[in-house]
Amino acid sequence: MAPSTGYAGVPVPVRPERLGVVIGKGGGNLQVLERTFNVKIKVDSQTATVFVAPAEGATPYEVMRARQALEAISLGFSLEDALLLSSEEYCFEVIDLSEIARNPEDLKRIKARIIGEEGRAKRSIEQLAGVKIVVGDKVVGVLGECENVSVARKALTMLAEGRTHATVYGFLRSATRELKRRRLQLWERREVGEI
Repeated sequence: MAPSTGYAGVPVPVRPERLGVVIGKGGGNLQVLERTFNVKIKVDSQTATVFVAPAEGATPYEVMRARQALEAISLGFSLEDALLLSSEEYCFEVIDLSEIARNPEDLKRIKARIIGEEGRAKRSIEQLAGVKIVVGDKVVGVLGECENVSVARKALTMLAEGRTHATVYGFLRSATRELKRRRLQLWERREVGEI
């Protein structure tokens, strides 16, 4: 429960059914989150709100990353996936499908296109872009290396706007090939000592 006086921390609403994942057996997940992000976490199970405050010597950046990890867990990502956000190379983005959909039926259609038959489209995007994806009621969460998340976001937006799966997969192949090429060039420049 959040303290009634003083600074409780940054409030993070969590879906009630996901509070168990945040807390973990015997509070184990909470301890891992606190250690990983150098924060103090208090859970108010009455309101399904988690409060994140900086621990001794913590930065606002660590609090922000802990907040993102809790949001990712709330959406449906595992603790292990959310902990990737402790590295600045990883990002978490949420795409609000209700901003794209014209009505509830359109929202269902868009989600079905993203998930695909037996989850194949979602798995293909995850594999091609190298990210993890969770589809919620009105949102899609994407977690992975920042450049890859950007590529996946573009692909998901293309699908939501009605582009064919083949077009989206072609875009993903091209974009990931370009990412690999740029990373290889960066690696080679590092070895030569230009960076």
